[in-house]
Amino acid sequence: MKAPLDLRHVASLALRDLIHLAHHPDFDRVQDQINRIRGCTRPVQLVGSTETRDASTNAVLRTYTTADEPTGRLLTACGNRRASRCPACSRLYAADTYHLIKAGLSGGKNVPETVRTHPRLFVTLTAPSFGPVHNRRTTDAGENLACRCGTRHPADDPALGTPLSPATYDYAGAVLWNAHAGALWARFTTYLRRELAAHLGMTQKALNAALRVSFAKVAEYQRRGLVHFHAVVRLDGPEGSNEPPPRWATADALTHAVTEAAERAVLTVTSDAIGERRLTWGDQLDIREIVALGDGELTDQKVAAYVAKYATKSAEDSGTVDRSLRCAHCAGRGYQCGPDGFRDLCDECEGTGQSELIADLPVHSHVRQMIRTAWNLGHLPEFAELKLWKWAHMLGFRGHFSSKSRRYSTTLGALRDTRRTWRTEQARTADDRPELDEETTLVVSHWQYVASGYSPGEELLAAQVRHDIAQAERLKAEGEPWL
Repeated sequence: MKAPLDLRHVASLALRDLIHLAHHPDFDRVQDQINRIRGCTRPVQLVGSTETRDASTNAVLRTYTTADEPTGRLLTACGNRRASRCPACSRLYAADTYHLIKAGLSGGKNVPETVRTHPRLFVTLTAPSFGPVHNRRTTDAGENLACRCGTRHPADDPALGTPLSPATYDYAGAVLWNAHAGALWARFTTYLRRELAAHLGMTQKALNAALRVSFAKVAEYQRRGLVHFHAVVRLDGPEGSNEPPPRWATADALTHAVTEAAERAVLTVTSDAIGERRLTWGDQLDIREIVALGDGELTDQKVAAYVAKYATKSAEDSGTVDRSLRCAHCAGRGYQCGPDGFRDLCDECEGTGQSELIADLPVHSHVRQMIRTAWNLGHLPEFAELKLWKWAHMLGFRGHFSSKSRRYSTTLGALRDTRRTWRTEQARTADDRPELDEETTLVVSHWQYVASGYSPGEELLAAQVRHDIAQAERLKAEGEPWL
C-alpha cells in the first residue's frame, strides 16, 4: 500500500493539485478530457449519466457515468466564439465559419461545385461619419501622410479613430447607428431585391420565381467604435445553390443593385431628448467580384479566410471591454424591490446599475464616452426596447456578428453534428465497442451543472495544451488556413 503524499513542502496550490492528479492511476483520462476540449479557457463541469437502451425491449446496452471519472465530473467546452474569452473555442468557431463560407463559394457540404460559376460579390458596407477623427493615410508607395491634426500617426497610435473634436462629435448618433445596424442591413437586403428587379425590368414576383439572392455576412468593428459589414452576395436559381441563375442575371446587374440599395436604405430615429437622426450607410462602399479560379485578389479561399477571421472578433478590438457592465443582482436597474413592494437601492452596485463603474474602466476616453452614451440612452423610455444599457460594452451594437441566408450553404449546426458523429465513431473504434443502430436505440441522459473552470492543477495542464496548439499553428506551413 502506497503511503499518502506529503505535500506540505509544496507552496504552490496549483502544483500540489497537479501532483495529486499525476499520482492518480487514471491520470491519462484527466489529460484526455482537457485535450478533447483543446484547453478551453473556462470549461463547463457536469455530473450525471447516460444510458443507451434498446427501443423495443428497454434493455440497457451501454452506460456512462461521471462517477467513473477520476475527478468525478465531465469537462465540456464553453463554446464561446470570442477569441478574447476562449482561444480554443473561438478557433473551432472560426474553422466552422470558414467551411460554411467556402462551401457557399466553392461547393462541398452538400453544395455542388458548380456554385463557383454563379455571380458572386464581396461587399463591404461601412458606417457614415459622425465627426472627423484622427486617421492614418498613406500613399501607394507606403508613405505615411499627415492627419488633419498635422501629426503623422504610427500604425499603433491609440489616437487613431478618436474624434478631432470630442465636444462636437455626435456620440448619440454613433451609438444609435450601431444599435440599428442590423435593421439597416435587413432594409438593405430588401432594397437589393427591389433594385435588382427594377434594373432587369421585371416585377419582384417574377424575379423571385427566376432567381434567389443568397448571402453570408460578418460584422467588424472599426477603430472609431462603429461596425461595418463584410458580405458575400451570390445569385442562384430559384431553388438555391443547386441550380444556376438565368444568364441575364450577371455580376454587373448585381453590382448595380448593391450600389442602389446601399444608397436607398435609410432609417429615421426620433427622440425628444436628442432630436431626429437619419441613419444611412457610409460613403465608403466597396464592391468586388469574387473570381472562381486563379490567383486573383479575391479567390474563394481568401474570402472565406477573411470572413472567418472576423467571426471570432468583437467590440474589444475597438478598445472596449469584452463583458457586460450590468449589475447581476439588479439587472442594471440600480434598485431591487423589497418584500414590502418598495424599491431599494441595490447594495451591490449602490444604485448605479453597473457591475463596474464606467468612469473607472481602463479604456480610451472616446470609448468611455460611447459606453456612457449607450448606457444613458438605454434608460430613456423611447429607447427602452433597444436595451442599450445591456449592450453598452458593445458600444450599442446588439446584432449577430455572423449570419447567412437560409440556402447560402450548410449550417453551423450541421457542421457540429458531423464533428460529433465523427468523434463518437472514433471513440467507439478506440474502445472496440459494437456499433449501435440509432433508429433502434434510445439515449437517456441526466446531467447537472456543477461549476465552470478548472481545478488549479488542471489549469496548468490546460495552459500547456493551449501552448502546444499555438506553437503548432505558428509552425504550420501556409496553406488551408483553418484546417
